[in-house]
Amino acid sequence: MNYPKIQDLDLKGKRVLLRVDFNVPLKESHSGIAVADDTRIEAALPTLRYVLDQGGKCLLASHLGRPKGQRNPKYSLEPVGTHLSSLLGKDVILTEDCVGDGPRGLSHNMRPGDVLLLENLRFDPGEESNSPVFSQKLAELCDIYVNDAFGSMHRAHASTEGITHFVEKKGIGLLVQDELKYLEPLREAPKRPFVLAMGGAKISDKMGVIEHFLPKVDTLLIGGAMAYAFLKARGYEVGKSLCPEEQIPLAKKLMKAADARNVHLLLPIDHVVAGSFESEKGDVTDGENIPADKMGLDIGPKTVELYARPISQAETIFWNGPMGVFEKKAFSEGTFGIARAIGNSRAQKLAGGGDCAAAVAASGEQENFDFISTGGGATLEFLEGKNLPGLKALALSKRES
Repeated sequence: MNYPKIQDLDLKGKRVLLRVDFNVPLKESHSGIAVADDTRIEAALPTLRYVLDQGGKCLLASHLGRPKGQRNPKYSLEPVGTHLSSLLGKDVILTEDCVGDGPRGLSHNMRPGDVLLLENLRFDPGEESNSPVFSQKLAELCDIYVNDAFGSMHRAHASTEGITHFVEKKGIGLLVQDELKYLEPLREAPKRPFVLAMGGAKISDKMGVIEHFLPKVDTLLIGGAMAYAFLKARGYEVGKSLCPEEQIPLAKKLMKAADARNVHLLLPIDHVVAGSFESEKGDVTDGENIPADKMGLDIGPKTVELYARPISQAETIFWNGPMGVFEKKAFSEGTFGIARAIGNSRAQKLAGGGDCAAAVAASGEQENFDFISTGGGATLEFLEGKNLPGLKALALSKRES
């Protein structure tokens, strides 16, 4: 599909409503609530600066958390506005409401170079219900609509899908263009050998992606909590590891499908185990089995070595999901070891979905990856081959393209 790009639009003197993904983690600080991780804010800056450089007036729209259509100070975008202001070196005005007389009046008084941040879209129930009334109120704030929130494009919400029916001039931002540049070729025809590394907790969350890639993948590496379902399906003991029973038939199905397509499916051959998630120290098992009183919390060093071999020979690598509880030092080395192996590979190296961006950043290997998607669930749905409502709404017809 073809999409109108922000570069195709005349932004000079125009009010540009830029849908961004500022759904960032917050933390308590000495001065109040602050942004804990600004990765998503940084990712939006090139498009934001492009609007300003072109003489546009920038209205930023985002959600934060799940306030469920109710105004909740806990989910205010005020800390985001403060942080963004420091990054830009200029004032960012936060509106009291996301639509209505106040924001509309402020939008009409904007001058080129001004930045307005609309309060949390999800404070209004019309956002998640994709209300045409709310969509039209958003459209009244702007002359041009640009979506640069790839991570929200899998939701048919007012700010991602509904608004496109009420704004004539619209397009995709620079971040979304980057996502498509890397993810479309990966989805359709990755260069081979292709290694797919999958971690995280549940097989059910990854089924669509794995099934989509089975005809294209050469080696499938399994880590994280989802590995225990595969191991149990093969008859190994997994102790107290996270392993819901309903995941085991899915593991058997995928192993059978991988075998039928001659896909090399690798499972952990050792683990870092402990008595609980709260443990500060782990022990490495001798093999695949996990003692009855222990739970697996990371892949072991022999598994990292095993997985590094196909990684070193790959032409394309896509990594989704950490190999263990990387947030704790005792259970981080498996994830970081895989990050280093991928970082040292000559392949095209892509990561995304879930906690993968945070895992790569924590490993210090971020600079060695070709692309790290900020999309989360949207990335996985796109790679499954699904249409993302927010993207589809912006697609040009054959006549237009």
